[in-house]
Amino acid sequence: MKTNFSVLFFLKRPKNYKKGDAYFIFLRITVDGIRSEMSTSRCCEPERWNAKAGKVIGTKEDVKTLNTYLEKIKSEVYTAHTLLSVEGTQITAETVKCKYLGKEEKSHTILEAIKIHNEKMSALVERDEYAKGTLKRFEVLKRHVTDYLLHEYNKKDLDVRYIDHEFIDRFDFYLHTSKENDTNTANKHLKNLKKIITICRKYKWISTDPFFGHVLKSKPVHREYLTADELRKITEKQFSTARLFQVRDFFLFSCYTGLSYADVQKLKLSDIGIGVDGERWIFTYRKKTDTRVAIPLLPIAAGILDKYRGHPFCLNNDKALPVSSNQKMNEYLVEIAALSGVNKVLGNRIAKRTFGTTVTLMNGVPIESVSKMLGHTNIRTTQLYAKVLDNKVSEDMAPLMEKFVTQHAKANEVTETKISADVALLREKYQQAI
Repeated sequence: MKTNFSVLFFLKRPKNYKKGDAYFIFLRITVDGIRSEMSTSRCCEPERWNAKAGKVIGTKEDVKTLNTYLEKIKSEVYTAHTLLSVEGTQITAETVKCKYLGKEEKSHTILEAIKIHNEKMSALVERDEYAKGTLKRFEVLKRHVTDYLLHEYNKKDLDVRYIDHEFIDRFDFYLHTSKENDTNTANKHLKNLKKIITICRKYKWISTDPFFGHVLKSKPVHREYLTADELRKITEKQFSTARLFQVRDFFLFSCYTGLSYADVQKLKLSDIGIGVDGERWIFTYRKKTDTRVAIPLLPIAAGILDKYRGHPFCLNNDKALPVSSNQKMNEYLVEIAALSGVNKVLGNRIAKRTFGTTVTLMNGVPIESVSKMLGHTNIRTTQLYAKVLDNKVSEDMAPLMEKFVTQHAKANEVTETKISADVALLREKYQQAI
């Protein structure tokens, strides 16, 4: 690949410069706008330096010797550039410099970068600073990149310096075709890869951003939530086993508090306090965002807490509810949905959306308060919940619709009266004319 390459000699003033001191002569190698500099171990007085020609002014023997030395360096740098081109090695200012100095520039690979990232994240997961699910997504990314390198390049790994815009585009296409990912799933993998690339740039393993100009376009997602009727069906359904009753209670607790599975799992009785209205509230921190939330306990949620207050698990582990594993809960929720006649996949996400829509927004709770209770750091996240509420839009528009209908009726009444008066006057004129 053709590169813009140049070599320049320039003077650099010493740090502890004193008047009359000579300047150091430095060599600057530039490839595609990226520079790398090194000292020539020679000096020159500023007034004797020809900046345009990049050499010392004069005809004396010592001047000729110095200029010859500089020309020799320049020639060897050009030779190093040519050798890199012949070898097919990626040409950067740093690789040319290392080739000239006879040093091997340490290279880093993309899988090495992902491995380092995942090892650090794994340690932070153990400290409860990241969720296991977040680490799992980067482990999936590693598998996809490994498969992609074998598929497209027939290689087990690749130097990060070879990752360019074409690599990103082809990886995007590979995710859609070979891995059969939809647009939003592919975008998630690309965003995770972008984080790895950003770390590589931070460590100066690469100098350019291969994601520059690559636009990630997401498709709108239909966010399901339970309607008031579906919520009533689940609440009123009687089950034959205690385990289904228990899982149903945990699910309803999330529906009426907006807490995630992780937040309910870590909830303690000490997190329940008295709010500004004298009623019981939940005061806790969201595990995902570490933001503080204060949620008034609605009667159904308060009843569920009271129901399990004396449960042995809660007493022995200082927990508000005896929560099962997430996997088990999801299995039982499938059964609960079928028995309740609800044709939706129940889970924590749908419970949280139900709180944000059916339980709060549709009952007139301002979106700012809903956002605060859900622990959203940006109200735009909460606005996604509001977008799905056609009923709420209808209710909000009803007073305005009534106002316009009334105004229109009055306008029509005035118009008809005016027409009647005008016609009467016209008739009177015709009668007089006759």
